[in-house]
Amino acid sequence: MPSNLSSDFNPIALLSLLQLASAALPVGAYSYSEGLEFVIESGRIASAADLRSWLTRELTHGSVRIDGAVMLRVHRAVLTGDRAAIAHWNAWLAAMRETTELRRQSEQMGRALADLVRSLDPKVSPWLDAASRIDQVETRDAIETEIQFAIAFGIAAAQSGIDERSSAIGFLQSWVTNAIGAGVKLIPLGQTDGQRVLRALDGAIARAATFAIEAEDDDLETSGWGLSLASMQHETQRVRLFRS
Repeated sequence: MPSNLSSDFNPIALLSLLQLASAALPVGAYSYSEGLEFVIESGRIASAADLRSWLTRELTHGSVRIDGAVMLRVHRAVLTGDRAAIAHWNAWLAAMRETTELRRQSEQMGRALADLVRSLDPKVSPWLDAASRIDQVETRDAIETEIQFAIAFGIAAAQSGIDERSSAIGFLQSWVTNAIGAGVKLIPLGQTDGQRVLRALDGAIARAATFAIEAEDDDLETSGWGLSLASMQHETQRVRLFRS
């Protein structure tokens, strides 16, 4: 019987991607709202259309597309054996966080994913360890930075044989899925409405993935200031369902 699968189809890589991008991945993503909790409570997002608009702006102008681009730089660094680049981009991404809440989220999820990946495949440990250390030759010292989630994702994806475009789409779709999950709980929305929002964002996810693949270093900038302001407000929000 003829097969419809191409000769370069890698089912193991696909299964690894589905696992990495799954909402069930035990990294704690479900416990963060990415500023949505404050924005929804303030009345700025009150419907599925509002949520779709907010997420489209984040995918087009916000920091998640930068995370995706850095994730792919780390993916490439693993394949070329460039551990210094992994450490550089980890420190760069940590410094880019504009609020304590966003940095803690990235670090907590990064630690959780790194621990999970180590338990599944101990051979990946040297790459994960490389992310958190930058040797300072001039001072014979080192800077320690906790591993960021996008960095751990890029290492895991490269080690699992997942190609760049699939890695980018999986990373971005996972972020969108978690954000929609928060919106379904907080607005609230029905599960079907949440799925409609997810489907409506297919094009925005694909464009953000293309940006992540093609962006030069000088293109790594963001104007998604709405998320940063919402995160600042969420840190002191009196009643919260999601972590701060």
